[in-house]
Amino acid sequence: MTALIVSTDHGPIRELTLARPPVNALNPALCSALREAVEQAVAAGVEGLVLAGGPKVFSAGLDVPHLLTIEDRGALLAAWESFFGAARALAQCPVPVVAAIAGHAPAGGCVLALCCDYRVMASGPFRIGLNETQVGLAAPLGVMRLMQRVVGQHRAERLLVSGELVDAERALAIGLVDELADIDHVALRARVWLEELLKLPRKPMLDTRAAARADLVAAMGPESIQLDRFIAAWSEPDTQAGLRALVAKLGK
Repeated sequence: MTALIVSTDHGPIRELTLARPPVNALNPALCSALREAVEQAVAAGVEGLVLAGGPKVFSAGLDVPHLLTIEDRGALLAAWESFFGAARALAQCPVPVVAAIAGHAPAGGCVLALCCDYRVMASGPFRIGLNETQVGLAAPLGVMRLMQRVVGQHRAERLLVSGELVDAERALAIGLVDELADIDHVALRARVWLEELLKLPRKPMLDTRAAARADLVAAMGPESIQLDRFIAAWSEPDTQAGLRALVAKLGK
């Protein structure tokens, strides 16, 4: 069986690459593999992580065609919990994580990136954002808070309500990503940022990081995600129509 996460060590830094072509759609298997890879890296004493995807698509988000085949509510709940489990693993990771976004990162791909400490995105015609409303979904409050903490409440409101995906240049301008790089150098720039961070006195850096990210960890907590409410809205006509329209568009 082909690995869903490719792990590569660069000294004290481990690069975890999503490997579910063609677009790294986040099904339960990939989400579980990511969570386990993060946990294993921490247990192995890795000092920093790079989360990579691509090429040209970091992750297209949740595997909607798969989700629409699930009829049992319990199974649907488990599928979504696997995604939020992966996001929480990144948010709660005790060592720094950099997202190497070598391509598009809509919806769930953006959520994973927002759970990281720093985001390096490929320059060029690539887009990132939370486009849930465009496919009939209302993002959970915790996910909204991820966007608010990096771009501010008013701009987050505009982006969330419209479901707009912004290009790389605008993402940098509004603080949604921290750095742009040539697509072939995104992972390298992510490692360079981590290497500089890891030169700092370790305990003070990690303690400050943990305090500064407490709101992020809280945003990914079950009480902020309210997954039961999210699943209850899944079968609403507007939601189903939007999701099926998305699947039809993907199939063309």
